[in-house]
Amino acid sequence: MSLTRILILVGAAFVLTAVNVSILGKEGIKRDGVVIYLDLQPVDPRSLMQGDYMTLRFRLAEEIRAQVKPLPAEGEMGRAEVSVGKDRVARLAKAGESGNLRVRYRMRKGNVWLGTNAFFFEEGSEQRFAPARYGEFRVDAGSGEAVLVGLRDAALKAL
Repeated sequence: MSLTRILILVGAAFVLTAVNVSILGKEGIKRDGVVIYLDLQPVDPRSLMQGDYMTLRFRLAEEIRAQVKPLPAEGEMGRAEVSVGKDRVARLAKAGESGNLRVRYRMRKGNVWLGTNAFFFEEGSEQRFAPARYGEFRVDAGSGEAVLVGLRDAALKAL
């Protein structure tokens, strides 16, 4: 076997290992993470190129962008202190207030990115998700990484 083929096989094995480790990490967060709900505002319910999906904008992301100074540079990560209410709805902790959870975010094109900005659903089921008012997240208490696991209506009922 030539050196080129060996390098290709080693590279492919490395990429597959990295992808699987990332998947296992997110599955662990989905299983064991802290449940929080983030207020959302649906933006665009459809994409002809990608199938049906809902573009999401989170109130927490807007609060971070407006109130956290200085923000990290483009592509960099930060962590925001959030307070989680009895209903599990999270909001940015006020100045001087100690939050009870830190949520990791990244700056992308001048906006705060909380892990995702879209929720994909089966074609033809857009009416089911139209009443969405909250994104349900699981957050790793150590790293602050947030994974969107579902959408909730105004009464926090799963959609």
